[in-house]
Amino acid sequence: MDRESLTLVSHSVSETRQLGAFLSQLLEGQEVICLEGELGTGKTTLIQAIGDALGVSEAITSPTFTLVNEYYSRTGTLYHVDLYRLDSIGEIVQAGIDGFFYADGICVIEWAEKARGILPAECLYIMLKHEGEEQRSISIQAKGQRYCQLLRRLRKALEY
Repeated sequence: MDRESLTLVSHSVSETRQLGAFLSQLLEGQEVICLEGELGTGKTTLIQAIGDALGVSEAITSPTFTLVNEYYSRTGTLYHVDLYRLDSIGEIVQAGIDGFFYADGICVIEWAEKARGILPAECLYIMLKHEGEEQRSISIQAKGQRYCQLLRRLRKALEY
C-alpha cells in the first residue's frame, strides 16, 4: 500500500487553523480524515477550520455527547465524528457510526485510534501532540494512492 508522511509544527491556534484551511481546499468529497491526539491538542480546532473553509455556516462544536454532527457546506456534507465516549469497536459498530466512514461527504473522526480495526484501508491520519502551551507537533500520514496525492498537494500548498 502507498504511504507518505509529513511532520510539521504549529506554533499557535491560528497556524493550526491555517493548516485546516489549506487541507480543505484539497478535499473533493468521500475523504476520511482520522484525528488522533490527547485532549486539547487541536483536533476540534482543525475540524472547525476545515468546516469554515468549506463554507459551513453554523458553529462547529465537538459532538462528544451526540457522537456525530452533520454540517452542510457548498461542497456537500461534513461529518464530524467524535469517538471519545466509546470504548470499543463493538460500540462503534452497534451505534452505526462506521457507516459514516463510507458516506458521500467528508468524514473527520476525532479519537480515530478507537476505530483502527474498522477504518477504511485508505485514509489520512493526522496525529497532534502537545509540544508546549501553544505549540503542537502535527504528523500527517497518508494511506493509499489518493491520500498520498492529497498529501503531496498539501505539502506544496504549505510551501507558499
